[in-house]
Amino acid sequence: MVTSVTGTVFNIQRYSIDDGPGIRTTVFFKGCPLSCVWCSNPESQNLEPELMHRDSLCKRCYRCVAACPVGAITVGANGIEIDRDVCTVCGDCVEVCPHDAMRITGKEMSVDEVFDVIRRDADFYRDSGGGVTLSGGEVLLQPEFALEILKRSKEAGFHTTVDTAGQGDTEGLKRLFPYVDLFYFDIKHIDPQIHRAQAGRTNETILRNFKEVAASGVPFVVRVPVVPGFNDTADAISDIADLVATASSGATVHLLPYHRYGQQKYDMLGLDYELESAVTPSEDFLKAARKIVESHGLKCEVQV
Repeated sequence: MVTSVTGTVFNIQRYSIDDGPGIRTTVFFKGCPLSCVWCSNPESQNLEPELMHRDSLCKRCYRCVAACPVGAITVGANGIEIDRDVCTVCGDCVEVCPHDAMRITGKEMSVDEVFDVIRRDADFYRDSGGGVTLSGGEVLLQPEFALEILKRSKEAGFHTTVDTAGQGDTEGLKRLFPYVDLFYFDIKHIDPQIHRAQAGRTNETILRNFKEVAASGVPFVVRVPVVPGFNDTADAISDIADLVATASSGATVHLLPYHRYGQQKYDMLGLDYELESAVTPSEDFLKAARKIVESHGLKCEVQV
């Protein structure tokens, strides 16, 4: 089957063991309507390809400055400076950099191109109970692309997981249901205004879509990023657990402690990192949070 549907991807990770059961290939969709301040993949937020510069690899040869056809790269007091309002992401600077300090994140790919990567590890999926995971970014921002990849994967007999924050068109989400074996569904906070303050939008769409997933019959796991100053309170965790338990008794919740693994990417994109002083939630709090979730009749794991 050949399809002309395309989408924007920023990574395809083979041999993944953290994005669902078994050994998997995870396709990371680019573009997200949310702007969570703790996001560990800031390169996933913009739907368009972006230029990333890793200063620790830069040797100050300045070949990129000469190569840029629009003058977006200049020499500043601390090395190169990139005017991202001028940059056209043409890639000329990437081609001339001998130290891999420049790279473009994000690429338009067809369903056929993506599936060509997915199918290479079919034996690993079958031997390990693994399969394909669509993640992001936000998968629901590119629903047709997601639907076609899922269809192809199911036709091949692969287990499918969709990892979503739920911020997308409800009808587009429901069209995925027949082709999904497992949902990972992020729920960050129940209060819509607190959600808006830290994630850029209120959560009405997310909660509506969660209820659709819970009622669909497709197995799901709720994932909760535990972020200092945002939802690291007993009340916030209890509110989420109450929502999940009401929708599906005995469901599973994963608590994901905040970390700073993606901080360097903000520098590479010329962005400010807003949680500079934040620390990982304590082990004591995570244990208490787990007990709160379990007290609602739910299964709970802390994913470190």
